[in-house]
Amino acid sequence: MRKITLLSLTVIFTASCKINVDKNTHHKSFAANYVDPFIGTGGHGHTYPGATVPFGMLQVSPDNGISSWDWCSGYHYSDSIVSGFSHLHLSGTGIGDLADILFMPTNKKLDLTAKAASRDFLPYKSKYNHVHEKAVPGYYQVFLEDPKINVELTSTQRTAYHKYTYNNNDTQSVVVDLGFAINWDKAVKTSVKIEDANTISGYRYSTGWAKNQKVFFVAKFSKPITESIITADRKVVSGQNAEGENTALQLFFDSKNSKELGIKVALSSVSVENAKGNLDAEGHSFEKAKSDAASDWNKALSKITVETPVDSLKTIFYTALYHAQVAPVTYSDKNGQFRREDDKIITAKDYTAYSTLSLWDTFRAENPLLTILEPTKVSDLINSMLAYYGTKKILPVWTLYANETNTMTGYHSIPVIADAYLKGIKGFDAEKAFEAMKATMMQDERGLNFYKKYGYIPYNLLDESVTITLEYAYDDWCVAQMAKALGKTADYEFFSKRSKAYEYLFDAKSGFMRGKSEDGKSWNEPFDPKHSNHREHTDYTEGNAWQHSWFVPHNVDDFIKLHGGNATFTKRLEQLFTESSEITGNNVSADISGLIGQYAHGNEPSHHIAYMFNHAGQPWRTQYWVRHILDTQYNTTANGLSGNEDCGQMSAWYVFSSMGLYPMNPASGEYEIGSPIFEKSTLNLPNGKTFVIEAENVSDKNFYIQSATLNGKAFNKTAISHQEILNGGVLHFVMGAQPNQNWGLN
Repeated sequence: MRKITLLSLTVIFTASCKINVDKNTHHKSFAANYVDPFIGTGGHGHTYPGATVPFGMLQVSPDNGISSWDWCSGYHYSDSIVSGFSHLHLSGTGIGDLADILFMPTNKKLDLTAKAASRDFLPYKSKYNHVHEKAVPGYYQVFLEDPKINVELTSTQRTAYHKYTYNNNDTQSVVVDLGFAINWDKAVKTSVKIEDANTISGYRYSTGWAKNQKVFFVAKFSKPITESIITADRKVVSGQNAEGENTALQLFFDSKNSKELGIKVALSSVSVENAKGNLDAEGHSFEKAKSDAASDWNKALSKITVETPVDSLKTIFYTALYHAQVAPVTYSDKNGQFRREDDKIITAKDYTAYSTLSLWDTFRAENPLLTILEPTKVSDLINSMLAYYGTKKILPVWTLYANETNTMTGYHSIPVIADAYLKGIKGFDAEKAFEAMKATMMQDERGLNFYKKYGYIPYNLLDESVTITLEYAYDDWCVAQMAKALGKTADYEFFSKRSKAYEYLFDAKSGFMRGKSEDGKSWNEPFDPKHSNHREHTDYTEGNAWQHSWFVPHNVDDFIKLHGGNATFTKRLEQLFTESSEITGNNVSADISGLIGQYAHGNEPSHHIAYMFNHAGQPWRTQYWVRHILDTQYNTTANGLSGNEDCGQMSAWYVFSSMGLYPMNPASGEYEIGSPIFEKSTLNLPNGKTFVIEAENVSDKNFYIQSATLNGKAFNKTAISHQEILNGGVLHFVMGAQPNQNWGLN
């Protein structure tokens, strides 16, 4: 956890002392003290360090101002320039968007009419140093070296708070730049209005990854505005408001009496009036918001308590638990209204609407984790997906600010719905949900027309055919399970049969899933299982045959039979981890990272694979490789993630796996047993019960399970059900340095 060194500014000194006192006093009782929001801001983690609350609408965070892959969140730890502080950010995605409504304090009058071809030409940018930067859950602070202004940020669910501390008698000014954009994003229409001496409002329409994003805002200042300069499309305009593709304004405030300037900012997808409704009431101070955010995070992070003498493991765990609860994000306003992609304003009745649904990633572990931590939010999330279904009669793929981006493969809203319903989470219309699931898998978009015609997707008709076929097969299995639960026998039989589509693509000779022609006989040649070609002229999504040939989580036993039995299967599976890490090709996907052999932990398709040994009679190999992944793919530095965080999935893998569990088949209602690293993990369940996982003798060498009991009775299975966890109790493992090859085989 980073500490602020003492600066000459009294306010920094005071803040630093307070933070250190809090840490020393509450270190053992507050989980949030172990969180380091800078983890993942380096490398390809793509996280942001700014302030938000659990699943909050706003993510107020610094923007470096660079448009590049490693700056997808707006911030990268390698940087030393800040362009401002905007209010919407993505956590760990591989595509950059948002960074809407930029605020930046300054201490001099600036020329906002000059065109800034890059951040180098931004007149309000400033240098900063990590030594003078601080981030804890719900709070961010940085000292701007050029204007010598201290910036503090915090947030509630729908209101962001800024506090700027200027030097004595210095000019107090703030720039608001609605044209500021990074990566894919581009403003297409903006407006700003000075409503009164303390209030501005406006909107920003943009296109990018989200093609139709509309953000309305209101900002209230703690001091009256004494002077203003407004520009529209690089020209100064008179009056109190402006409209154009790019609008900006510089505001000035009286520097007498106080060095501090406070700002409250609220957003809405609907209107300025709704943004005003989202704004916290008068009297809600920065310090109260900061305190409330800390309290909210401590409550969220205390849902799981882990015990270990190794503080670095606590830092990794609680930071992972933190990252697993920043997305999806609140999207509906206080009055329940939100904007759909088709510009229709609808009202969420009896639920909160959510956006930023990175479903290709999160269906694997993030969404199953929420069924344990936040079952009510899971039903809200499903109601949100059903609302988006109303736009095109297809369930979401990757929803950003209610826009369907169609990013990645499959329709993995389907396993999220099935998983929730089969675990007993209601709160949504199951019949309507099934209708949406079935309609989605029976339409013709995104290769489903080929899938329905051939039973698989021929490689010569669509790129990424292998990955898409395997993922549709899994989605079909999930539809079948939902149909069975609802008594729809014909649908169950139809989708169960179609869920075996993986059989078409399995090449028994090589052991890989391969692209097959529409003739049903010939393979895509030449074949190199290590070859990668990113997103074009390839049979695999962001990977190669080694990484994508294992996605049959719904029928592992049949999958093993296709290989010829346990011996052949485990030999090939072991080879995945021990093969050379060479990736061939001229356009290798940057997403192939975190390599252990050909296993790529830095991208989601690999996440379930180590647990497959459990089904092939070698659970000790699951224990070995899971512990190896835990030890090598996560650390406490800014480069502490081996790939994109992807809205909580990379972290959810760690949360589950470090406790000794993982949802290998995310909609099965079961969790595979791996290798716990903590002496004790306690799940404080929403039903008031606790489920405790104990690992006696666990250490960096003692990671093999010797024996286990569940509530005092012998436990010799490699999986435990969701219901068994909800019932509460104690799962006790005895760990050792050598594998017990008899445990887990019954």
